[in-house]
This record gives sequence, C-alpha cells and structure tokens, in this order.
Amino acid sequence: MTNASHAGPRRILVVEDNPEILLNVRLGLQRSGFDVTTAGDGRAALASFAAARPDLIVLDLLLPDIEGIDLCYRFREMEGPPIIMLTSLDSVSDRVEGLRAGADDYLVKPFAMAELVARIEAVLRRSAPNSSQIEYEDLVIDLDAHEVRREGEAVNLTPTEFELLVFLARRTNRVVTRQIISSAIWPLDDDVDDNLLDAHLANLRQKLEAGGGRRIIQTVRGIGFVLR
Repeated sequence: MTNASHAGPRRILVVEDNPEILLNVRLGLQRSGFDVTTAGDGRAALASFAAARPDLIVLDLLLPDIEGIDLCYRFREMEGPPIIMLTSLDSVSDRVEGLRAGADDYLVKPFAMAELVARIEAVLRRSAPNSSQIEYEDLVIDLDAHEVRREGEAVNLTPTEFELLVFLARRTNRVVTRQIISSAIWPLDDDVDDNLLDAHLANLRQKLEAGGGRRIIQTVRGIGFVLR
C-alpha cells in the first residue's frame, strides 16, 4: 500500500464508445466521489487528456478510430497517469497485450461497478507520486531516507537496486516489460544489455530474500517482471 494524501476529488477520464456503458460508468464513479470526464473515441480521449490532466484513465480496448492498445502506448509516451483497460475480450493474449502497452490493471466486461471502484482506488494508492513511504506486505521503502526494511530488518541496497525496487513497488501487481524498466533506470542508454538488468535484479532479490522472506519480485516469462 502506498500512503499519500490528495486534495479534492480524483479526476478520472473514461474512454468508452458504448454510450450506455459510458453513462453508467460515469454516474457510478461520480456517486463514488470522483470527478469524471468522458470520451467516446480515441481522438476525443487525447483532447480530454490534454485538457483535464486526469489522475487515472479507464480505457476501453476496442474503439472506433484509435485502438485502445495504441492509445495506451501514446499515454505512456506522454508520461500519462495509471490506466485500467476495459474489454469484452477475455483471452490471455489480450491481457498480455494490455500489460505490454503499459496498462496498470485489466477488467473484463461485464463487471460490477463496485469492482471497478475498488480497482481504481487500489491503483491510485499504488501510484501516488507524492508519498514519502511505500509499504507492501512486510516491505517498507522510505523514499526520503533511501532506506528499505523487510520484516523490520534493514536491507542495504545500491542506488541502482533501490531505484529498481522503487520503480517496481510503485507498480505493484503490474507486469512491467524489460524495455520499460531499462528505459526508466538507464534513460540515456538506448541499448541496455539484458544481462545488466538481470544482474541487478538477481542481487536485489538475494538481498530482499536474505531473511527468509518469500520472493516478491517475480519473472513473467516472455514479458518482464512484477512485484507481487
């Protein structure tokens, strides 16, 4: 869990081409206290994103003009907020494609409004940018002091290991590709050797698991890594 405070209602952009679903989601989120902006297609979504600067985007996978996957990539390129993708497709390949594009979570239609609200709240907690501390199970990361503790015991990390851990901890339960991790940790290097990333992650895992704790940084074969 990421501890943070936020003044005023959180702003949510909902992108959905089905008018009935769009209306129901808008009303449901407004009743839950969110400030909601809507868009019925990709071009409207890009315009709304620029105008509203939302805290989170609920994005339909199938849109009439720009595919949701392409929009997801574009929002990520613009350093956009967390994204929850909606789709009527329920195959592993669709979920993998959404995660590779940078989605933070994935919800298959039909869904209960309570579940969407719960997922939005969870993603917002995990991605809070102004928090000085990140907590996940028995792991505590103090961002100001650059300190990590697991089960109350200090874990001594190198600056790169600390940066890797923070990057993954801000995206708890979200699978992140090697390319995205490498670009974030080594932004000036266009061609980072996979062995370099693997070496840092191996050292980080060894230190986190030294006290007998379970493995929380997991490899997702063919995609990347996830802290969960």
